[in-house]
Amino acid sequence: MLTNLLLLILDTVSGFFVFLLLIRFYMQWRRVSFRTPFGRFVIAVTDWLARPARRVIPGVAGLDLPSLAGALVLRSVYLAIAFWLADFSFGAHIGIAAPVILAIAVVELMRFSVYLLIGVVLVAAVLSWVNPRAPLAPLFDSLSRPFLRPFRRFIPPIANVDISPLILLLALQIALMLLAWLRAALVPLIA
Repeated sequence: MLTNLLLLILDTVSGFFVFLLLIRFYMQWRRVSFRTPFGRFVIAVTDWLARPARRVIPGVAGLDLPSLAGALVLRSVYLAIAFWLADFSFGAHIGIAAPVILAIAVVELMRFSVYLLIGVVLVAAVLSWVNPRAPLAPLFDSLSRPFLRPFRRFIPPIANVDISPLILLLALQIALMLLAWLRAALVPLIA
């Protein structure tokens, strides 16, 4: 009971920071302004990890790799603690445990990114219908546009309604299923 409670708290706290680090990565990738209240919040909450990481890991081609690396490290540490508390015996398999935990963390970052994109697409679609001039509408539109663009090329609007977000959401659900299968295939390697 106490172990489950500890894991819940650790998962929630690390997940919160991982999501914000991923948001910071994607906002910089899409060149979204951090001068909005939301952007300032993301910077304020993630600077404690991203700023020191910047001294060690340089950005490449405009990508905020320190934020991405910070998210990867946070998720890896959480997974190591979770597996250790779940009585996984790393003993004889310590040489393979670290790379497998890192691989699972990469899969989980991809899963977090898919969930993040699902949320962004849903909010962008709702804002486009309800209030396209909302202050956060350009942020969500800018984050979702590169993922919707390939679908918009092949799927024309039907009666002036863009259904490309629905198709993207279906593709993202399929991606989540594949990531869950991949994670399930990796876990036995350290058991």
